[in-house]
Parts: sequence; structure tokens; C-alpha cells
Amino acid sequence: MANTNLHFKTNYDVSNKIEPFYKGGKVQISKDEKHIFCTCGSRVNVLEISTGKVVHSIEQDDQEDITSFALSCDDEILVTASRALLLKQWDWRKAQCTRSWKAIHTVPVASMTFDPTSTLLATGGCDGTIKLWDVVKQYCTHNLKGSSGVVHLVQFHPDISLLQLFSSSLDCGIRLWDLRSSQCVCVLQSHYSAVTSLAFSPDGGTMLSSGRDKICTVWNLKTRTVKRTVPVYEAVEGVVLLPAKGDFSQIGVKTKDLHFITAGSKGVLRVWEASTARCVYTQTLPSAPVAASEDGKEEDDNPSSLTYLLPLPASSRLAAVTAEHNILLYQLPGLTTQQQFVGYSDEVLDVKFLGKGDSHIVVATNSCQLKVFELLTNSCQILYGHTDTVLSLDVFKKGALFASCAKDKSIRVWQMDSASGQVRCVAQGFSHADAVGSITCSRLKASFIASGSQDCTVKVWELPADFSTTGADIHQLTARATEKAHDKDVNSVAVSPNDKLLASGSQDRTAKLWSLAGDRDLGLLGVFRGHRRGVWAVCFSPVDQVLATSSADGTTKLWSLQDFSCLKTFEGHDASVLKVIFVSRGTQLLTSGSDGLVKLWTIKTNECVKTLDAHQDKVWGLHASRKDDKMVTGSADSNITIWLDVTEVELAEEQAKQEDQILKQQELTNLLHEKRYLKALGLAISLDQPHTVLTVIKAIRQSEDSQQLLERTVLKLRLDQKESLLRYCVVWNTNARSCLDAQTVLQVLLTHLPPEELLQYQGARTHLEGLIPYTERHMQRIGRLLQASMFLDYMWQKMRVTGAPASMDKDEEMDTTPLKETQQFMIDKESGGSGKGRGGERREEEDNDEDENSDSGHDEDPNCPVEEEDGEVSAAKKASLVTCGHAENGKTNGNHHSGSEESSEEEEEEDMEEDERDQMTARTVKCLPGSSASHLQSLAS
Repeated sequence: MANTNLHFKTNYDVSNKIEPFYKGGKVQISKDEKHIFCTCGSRVNVLEISTGKVVHSIEQDDQEDITSFALSCDDEILVTASRALLLKQWDWRKAQCTRSWKAIHTVPVASMTFDPTSTLLATGGCDGTIKLWDVVKQYCTHNLKGSSGVVHLVQFHPDISLLQLFSSSLDCGIRLWDLRSSQCVCVLQSHYSAVTSLAFSPDGGTMLSSGRDKICTVWNLKTRTVKRTVPVYEAVEGVVLLPAKGDFSQIGVKTKDLHFITAGSKGVLRVWEASTARCVYTQTLPSAPVAASEDGKEEDDNPSSLTYLLPLPASSRLAAVTAEHNILLYQLPGLTTQQQFVGYSDEVLDVKFLGKGDSHIVVATNSCQLKVFELLTNSCQILYGHTDTVLSLDVFKKGALFASCAKDKSIRVWQMDSASGQVRCVAQGFSHADAVGSITCSRLKASFIASGSQDCTVKVWELPADFSTTGADIHQLTARATEKAHDKDVNSVAVSPNDKLLASGSQDRTAKLWSLAGDRDLGLLGVFRGHRRGVWAVCFSPVDQVLATSSADGTTKLWSLQDFSCLKTFEGHDASVLKVIFVSRGTQLLTSGSDGLVKLWTIKTNECVKTLDAHQDKVWGLHASRKDDKMVTGSADSNITIWLDVTEVELAEEQAKQEDQILKQQELTNLLHEKRYLKALGLAISLDQPHTVLTVIKAIRQSEDSQQLLERTVLKLRLDQKESLLRYCVVWNTNARSCLDAQTVLQVLLTHLPPEELLQYQGARTHLEGLIPYTERHMQRIGRLLQASMFLDYMWQKMRVTGAPASMDKDEEMDTTPLKETQQFMIDKESGGSGKGRGGERREEEDNDEDENSDSGHDEDPNCPVEEEDGEVSAAKKASLVTCGHAENGKTNGNHHSGSEESSEEEEEEDMEEDERDQMTARTVKCLPGSSASHLQSLAS
């Protein structure tokens, strides 16, 4: 039963990558013997020997491939030559180009080297010319012509006082150039094929040359003649002289004569005695395949052949480079393997965790060799045994034993020594009639393995109870059971957690379930049908009775082992799903596909939780660690990626982030309460919450002396905080509720900051362009409100006191001065329409008031409202202000008429009309809120 407290995985993060760093070409080791320089396309990678990791990568800006490079003898200057015919000088520790110049060569540079003083650089071109450059004074000093074809080798004499340069081209001769006269002194003829390397004796009087014509020549440089020709019976790519001092008896050196080491097409190092032309030592690699057949004919495409041999005199080591782009370090005097680095793995076909604590990974590439990487140092152990491409791997439960199968129709079992980490082959089996494409190991104990082949059969192999750790012989395995399982290639096999069931997936679109209970035969239990294309992988759940299959139709399916029905289908990959494994105790799936993606699925919800994208090609290899906290993927893009489960880390970070947000919110509240607005605003901006920042701005604007306080606060912010504030203003300005706050902040920024500073803000132009349309819309809206407020002013000026003479209202002009106070209209509804009662009394009082005002000396300006002594309109007068007082005849009369001069009948008619207007005005005013005038006035201002 699954643990109820189990947390589903949500994400993986890349913790380590093993990438290609050398794809062929020149290799050079620094003088301090700490770094290896090698080419990889348009880059020169600097590999740190102690860690096995690329610490610097010098890449061409023009993406042109690097044809050659040279590191100065003092390890300070690196010069590269590209196909663009440019020479570039680099500060390689900073990966910076310090200068570049034209190579003058008409075609790319093929070789280059520095002299011992690190001041002269020689470049040999494909145009047959050699040019010398003074890298200090930066000019070309020599242009040496005369070579035929590509100059693939240039090398200075170690004694710089001689000013001699050696070169070799397609004519197989070694030219000696005198740099004083810029002339070719002589051509040393001995080889009949390309000269690959030169080595000089410490005294400078003897030179050794090697060539692909299977000979090495010893030259006397004083007489410029051949001292000895040594046949080595292989194409030699590199030669190194052994030091005169030292005990090298382990490798056959018994005399003080000149000895040298060769590396060539046979893939082994050999020690030769120059005086007798005798091979005194031949290196033997553990389980290395024989490079030559019995009749002595050598294979031209031997993958283990050596292409470079470099000395490391300070540490008494040698570095050899193989045709498969592996760099091997050997320790003298015993020529024991010290370190191995894989520069290029080609296609990665399978990868598995290995060793105690998953400290290693074993990798099957498009090669007959297996590679075991130590994850801590990236150091590699190369395993020889298979004679054709290894296709599949599987590891037993304890992790020290694993099995492999290959196109050579064989399977092999390998064992790792827990103490030394060395891996050796302990068993092998040959029974299949075609390439073995899949292999699986027993889950409970190392008792058997099962294999599936392109011959459509599945075999079960019995393993011995114990592999002898001291025995040198390889145990021969025999098949316990063989069954023709499918009609097409068997792509995958898997053993159930209890070792009682076997599942197989085939190119015939089906998966089958087999019983392992029988001693001799496999019993077919059922067939899983439903995929539309071939099945690439099968995997048993560790807890439930279900089987997972992945197919070329882009789907992953879960099947019931009881009734063989499809329980769930997972769709998400755009191409073939190549691998599927269970994680999180069987509650989640990991799948990898031809689209280069790895997907994490939750079985219960059929949901793709995460898609991991780190590869550019098919992801063939996928494996989870025993602790279920890591996984490794291998792809056809030559990259191997180790992923770390970061679910708990991200959850802890999220919780810490939430706690920090809560603390900051509380601190912000305290700062606002204490009116420490500057710190509050800075804290709100650090939270990156525009609404919180707006709250602080509103609090500042509501305080006393808000404008000056806002200016002081905003202008004291840092540059990045002002930049964030400008970005927030763009958001606030889109909402009518917060546009005034945005415009207030913008006014401060635009008023006090120069345009040059504003334009330096990231995205300032975009922000300002986003402010313009909304600002124009707000201005239009305020303009309409201002017009509406002017209409209220007009209504106010045209209203008159009820019962006032008609002459008072004639031809009055409008006062457009904005209202200074909120005017309240109070209508007594009990007055009725008859003009009697309170209404009549009110009109009489108003008449008396008018008489008093006229007596008190008020100006008879029709546009000026009648005021009391304190300058305010009395409540009785405010209550009686009604409609406009235009005369019915529409003529102009500048004087007010007194009501006493009119007849009583006319007064009664006017009173009735005024009462009707009183009621209409009361209904109109009742619809307006009491504070509307002041609100509109504030918006307008």
C-alpha cells in the first residue's frame, strides 16, 4: 500500500551534464600540465585535468570552425585560426579576444606553433606558404614559400638561438628553414607518407620523425643525415622521446641508449630502442580487442587507434588521444592508465546508475566500448569486450553487477570492485542468431537475466551463484529457456519485482506477459493489444499489478495484469515514446521521446506535471536512482544529463517566500502606521506588488502637506525603485479609480527628473507610450465633467428668490465663476400651490427682506445674489430660490420692479405660477446628491 504522506514530484533540475568537448583536431596541454586544450567545432575547450570539467570555452563570434590553434609556451597567449581566414589572440582565462588580424593566407591555416620564447608564431597554410608573426609587435616577419601543398606540420627547433623552423607538407619531406635568411636550407627525405610528428633530443643534435609509412627515422641534425630507420609496422601518429634520466626498466629499458614511445593505428603504446630498432615493450590494455588479424593485415578503421601522443614531463605522464575522441593519461614508468576522458560519445543508446550510492553511471554509445563515468570527477573507465555496438544495459539491485547486450549477438555481465571502482567482465553468452536489442536483470537477487533479440526470441540466462573475484576466466553462460516471442524485433524486456513474470514489447505492436515459473520454458499468460505502432519499452509497476508500455504512436499505456485491459493512456509526446519508468513508488511515470523531451506524469490524474527540455535529439536512455531522488538521461545529441529531484527544495523555498511576504506585509503595515513613508514605499516596491505600492501612495496623499511629502519620498528612491514606480504607474493609469494617483506620481517624476535619466530606465519608451492614450481618455472625461459643472453654475445664476419682482430676472447675464461653496436647496413641501399659509408668510418676509436690503445700499446687480451682512444667503432665501426670472415679453429692463405697484389680481396669478415652479424645482433638486457640486468642482480643479 502506498504511503499516504507521499508527495508527488513536481520538478527536476539539471545537476550535472556530460557534454562533448572534443570532436577531433589538435590537442595541446598547458606548460603547467593543469589544462588540456582541444577543438570542438567553432570552440576551443579548456579541460581541467583534476576535475575533468570544461572550465573555459573560447568560441568564435562568426561561428566559423576553428582549423588550428596554438598555446604559447608560457601559457599566456592562445591564438586561433578559423575558416574566415582570421587569426585571433585570446586571453583564454577570461575567454576574451584581445586582438584579431587577417591571416594573409589565401586559404585556411592548417597548422601553427609558438617558439620557446612565446614571441614568434608560425602558421602553415593550405596554400603551401608559411608565415611568421611577431605577436608582441604585431606584424608579419617572414613569408616562407616553397612547400608543395598543405603545410600540416610546423615546429621550431628547441634552441631558439639557431632560429630554425621545421615543416612538412604533402611531398613527405621535412624542410629546414633558416629564419635569418628566410631560405630553405635543406629538405630531409626519408618518409614516403605524411610526416606526423617530430621530437628533439635534449641537446638538440638528434631529431626523431614519425610517419604514416610505418617507420620512424632518427636524424643527425648536425650532418642532416639519417642515423637510423626504425620499422614499427603501424601507421605512427605520435612519437615521444623517453627522458635520459630515470628508471624505466618496467617498460623494457635496460640501456642508456636513446629510447622512444610510439602511438599509432594499433591503439597501444610501444617502446623502441633507437640504436637496435627493436621494440622493447608493448602495452597491454585490459580486455582490449585485437586490432590486427592473424595474417597481419591491419584494420584501417580501428576505433581504438591513437591519433596524438603528448608528453607531460613535469609529472612523468603521457597523454594519448584515440580515434574515438578519448583522451587517456598514462603514468610513467609503468604506462599505467591514470585518467580517461571521453571527448565525444556519439549517440547515447542507454545509460544506468551504477555503484554504491549511485556514484557512477555506465553508458552505451554508438560504439563497441562501454564507458563508466565517475560522477564526481567525470573521469571515465573504458570497457572493452563487445565487438559491435552496445544496444542496451541493465543493473542488478545492489548496483555492483550489470549486464549489456550488443549487435555482436552476445550478452555480457560486468562486475565493479567496490574498493577500487574497477570494472571487469565476469560472464558472457552467445546464443542469439541476430543483434540483441534489450536485456533485463532479475530484481530480487542476481540469479538470472533475460534478453530479447532481433531474431524475435526471448532467452532467459542462468547465472552462477557467485562470481569469483580472483578468477581471470570469463564464465560462459547458457540459456535456460528460449521462446519465439514475437513476429518482429523484440525491443524491450522487463522482469517483475517478484521475479515471477516477464514482459516483452515488440515492433509487431504488441506486448506479452510470460511466466518464469517453469524451469525450461516460458509460459505465455496474455497479450496486450492496443498500440498502433511498435512498442519501444515495457516496465512493471513496483507496487501495483500493472504494466506500462510506450510506443512509436506517441502514447504511453497502463495495462492490468489480471485481465490485460488498458487502464489509462497518456498522450503528450509529439513523436515516439522511447522509454518509460515508474517513480514516486509507482504513483508517477517518467517518459522520454524522440522529440528530445522528458515528461513527468501523475497516474491518478493523467496529468503531465512537468516537461523537461534539455536535449536536442532522441532520448534513448532514462533511469532513476535507487533512492528515487535523481534520474539520468542519455540522448542521441551526445549529451548525458543528471537530474535532481527539487520538489522538496522548491516547496521549502515557496514556504520561505510566503513567510517572508507575510513578515514584509506586517512590517509595511507598521511603517504606514508610524508614517515612515520612504521606507514603506521602498519595501512595497521590493515586494513587487503594484497594489501594495498604490496603497502606500494613497496613504501619502491623504496626509497633510501631501504634495511636498510625495515629492520628497519619491525623489529619495533609488534608480531601480523609480524605474519600478514608473512601470506601476502605467498599470494604475489604465484604471479610472487609480489614475489620479498615477498622474500625481508622474507629475513628480516628469517635473524633477531630466528626460535623459528617464530614458535610461529599462522599457521607458514603451511605458511612456502606454501612458499617452489612457491619459488622453482621462482628460476627455474630466473635460466633460467640467462642462457639466458649468451647467450647474448656469442654473445657479439663473435661479431667483420666490416672490421677487419679475423685473429682477429680466435679461440677467451668466456668471461663469465656479461655485465656492456647496449650495443646499430646501423646499417646504407643505407650502402647497395656493400661495397661502407658510408659503405666503415666507413670501411676505422675503419682500420685507428685499426692502431692507434695498435700503441698506446693496447694488442692484442682477448677476449678484442677495447676501446678508456676513456675506451668506439666509436659509429662507436659499429655500425660495427657484426658476429663471426672464420676463415674458423677453425685453431688456435694467431695473427691478416692486410688487406693491402691481394689482392684486396679477399678484395672485404670479403666486400660482410660482407655486407650480416651486414644485418642479423641488423634484429636480431632489434627484441631485447633496455633494455633487463640490465633487465635480474638485474634479474640474
